[in-house]
Amino acid sequence: MTTATIERNGIDTDRLVATIEAIERDPSLAHFNFRAASAWQGGARSRTAIQGFYGAGREDDSRPRPLVLEGDEPPVLLGSNTAPNAVETVLHALASCLTVGFVYNAAARGIDVRAMDLDLEGDIDLRPFLGLDDEERPGFKRIDVRYRVDTDAPREQVEELCAYVQRTSPVLDVLAKPVPVSVSLEG
Repeated sequence: MTTATIERNGIDTDRLVATIEAIERDPSLAHFNFRAASAWQGGARSRTAIQGFYGAGREDDSRPRPLVLEGDEPPVLLGSNTAPNAVETVLHALASCLTVGFVYNAAARGIDVRAMDLDLEGDIDLRPFLGLDDEERPGFKRIDVRYRVDTDAPREQVEELCAYVQRTSPVLDVLAKPVPVSVSLEG
């Protein structure tokens, strides 16, 4: 006898619940180690390959080929405009994380989402990057995110879910709180 898969917002809710229950039983399954390898491609261009990672208690080999992300700069910043620049990619990472968090948690709560859009903006001062100012922060000074969600759920429920996702978003956490970063020159 087969059971029908319950899907909400494109998410297999049975698998989602099973994953949560497995991690509740064995918290070590929640430890993941993600990796990326990047190579300069000339000018302002770089290419980052992402393939294997460790998660759910084992090395994952589900990606037969690396996923590739390209980086470049717009012409005003001396690039060839073939890909987003690094800070634009940060905005993408935040949007992706907030979207996944919202639709997964909506599915777990029985909320149907018909559509969801996010607009993100980040302000940055390039003087520190260019070596012209040691006092200013070289990264984003602020990031603004605006959600639009098409759902039948009451607004209060959507607002609470949005707040919950902000508290639990890994990328938002990485951006909002200092993370130790070790950089070393090899060879």
